Amino acid sequence: MTRKACLVGPAYPYRGGISHFTTALTAEFEKDHDVLVVNFSRLYPSFLFPGKTQFDESKSPVAVDTVRTIDSLNPFSFHRTAGTIARFEPDLVVFQWWQPFFGVAYYAILWFLKRFLKGRPVNIVFLCHNVLPHESSPIDRMLIKTGFKLARLFLVHSTEDEANLKQLKKNVKVLVHPLPVFDMFRHGAYTKSSAREALGVGGRVVLFFGYIRDYKGLGVLLEGFGRCAERIDATLMIVGEFYGGKEDYMAKIKSLGLDDRVMVVDNYVPNEEVEKYFAASDVLALPYLSATQSAIVQVAYSFDKPVIVTNVGGLPEVVEDGVTGIVVPPQDPGAIADALIRFFESTDSNEMAQNIRAHKERFSWSGCKKALLELADQAGSF
Repeated sequence: MTRKACLVGPAYPYRGGISHFTTALTAEFEKDHDVLVVNFSRLYPSFLFPGKTQFDESKSPVAVDTVRTIDSLNPFSFHRTAGTIARFEPDLVVFQWWQPFFGVAYYAILWFLKRFLKGRPVNIVFLCHNVLPHESSPIDRMLIKTGFKLARLFLVHSTEDEANLKQLKKNVKVLVHPLPVFDMFRHGAYTKSSAREALGVGGRVVLFFGYIRDYKGLGVLLEGFGRCAERIDATLMIVGEFYGGKEDYMAKIKSLGLDDRVMVVDNYVPNEEVEKYFAASDVLALPYLSATQSAIVQVAYSFDKPVIVTNVGGLPEVVEDGVTGIVVPPQDPGAIADALIRFFESTDSNEMAQNIRAHKERFSWSGCKKALLELADQAGSF
């Protein structure tokens, strides 16, 4: 008998990595499950969203059929959502967690669902992309504890998140499994040469990609790249929407004399253009000041691109120093400069690309599904 799985979380028309994650995980579950995807009718209220739009404006959306029942500000929608899930009669419900704001909604949906189920066995798993936000507060912790109150099965993507979870909630079953490779952007539309021609770049190219927020360490990268540029002829592409502080970063670029060496693309990149930037680059740099994990690493791996990361959170758990990338201390421009020089002068990038290809099975979507099912089957019903 075919099992039924319900995935709860954002999907198209919302943009971003978690929406893409929902679509890819749905495709994997659909191979041997009936699947219901419960999406949001309203995700963030506008005053909480720092970007230009919450919606995916790509010409080639990464999409899946969903039922859009969750309005984050409407408690009546929580009851309606629980009823929708219960009528589907799933064997497994996976709630995607990434933001404390949704704690009350998730708690209410689970509370109503338990009553709709009337004792019918269903396994509930929280799949946590981040247990805590990057800048957390006591209110965030209260909302997290509320959201997690009725859950006891958790899948996280790093040992740091495992530790964070166990500090917030006792007597839980937790499985650590890495983020899968985000391979939905690789279409073969660009070669390295055609991508570089389209972007007007050449020589050695370093890519910083994704939303730009303070914790991602762009300022450290700029200082490190400035030191590297004294010795290496290279271009830094900064590609992603600024969530504040753009003027300070642009001033830093100018003060370091990097105007001609840095390309800035201040936009959320539509799906059909992601490949262009990764195809054109030699290496991805993610000098995060703090992190639990990063989907951007897994996008880079889909293009067999090596990654320079800092030794924070779960990043060194997915980037093997000297094998699939280079790991450096955080908040250290000199270490970033040394890593870039080392990469361009003495690293065999083709060998690293081969290593990444060999490591990809560890980051498969089938492995993520298997981990969720094993976790659910271990612990009994809701």
